[in-house]
Amino acid sequence: MTASRTARERVRAELTREIVEIARRQLATEGAGGLSLRAVAREMGMVSSAIYRYFPSRDDLLTTLIIDGYNALGEAVEHADAATPPDDFPARWAAVCHAVRDWALAHPHEYALLYGSPVPGYQAPQDTIGPRVRDLVVFGRILADAHRAGALAPAAPLDTDPALAGEAEASLGAFMPDVPGDVLLRALSAWTSLYGWVNFEVFGQLQGAFQDNGPGFGHSVRVLGAMIGLPQPG
Repeated sequence: MTASRTARERVRAELTREIVEIARRQLATEGAGGLSLRAVAREMGMVSSAIYRYFPSRDDLLTTLIIDGYNALGEAVEHADAATPPDDFPARWAAVCHAVRDWALAHPHEYALLYGSPVPGYQAPQDTIGPRVRDLVVFGRILADAHRAGALAPAAPLDTDPALAGEAEASLGAFMPDVPGDVLLRALSAWTSLYGWVNFEVFGQLQGAFQDNGPGFGHSVRVLGAMIGLPQPG
């Protein structure tokens, strides 16, 4: 019975992987809004009712795709940080920024699912939160390490609303412990600006701006790093 159950589990796992892979290909042709369990079933040669034993609804399949996407992006960012000397904070910041861009350009349809237009009627469940913040955890670790090392020196002082700084500490303090609220606000601006650049590039909004977007992205990464207070090469 154990061997039989294990065989069934292997078959189920393989069919689940196949369903997810076909759905991932559908993202490229139909977009997230056009994802269809019936279409996936047809491509697999499966009756439409059978696929619901694996994914009870389209939203369940979307959730799996979203979690897989966040985990893949998070893993790319984690590997980039781990491959960089731990005390070279500007290099770590640059490495994770480039990892985000590289992954997005290599997986534009999956990136669009994560950071493009919301899918009408879909509400992401709690299961997506952990995968969603994997990149933020790495980013926060870099800045917290730099702050503890005394390596953060923001380029220019800003008048920061104490209430706003307090909100930043409440929402981001868990990711960047002991980092002052004004620096957290800079960090939030830098992180959202990073994704703003990547969004523009992935969705074709930078066409004609540069012959090669790479150097422009690298310059932006350095500017954002300096805004946060990371030391820059001379």
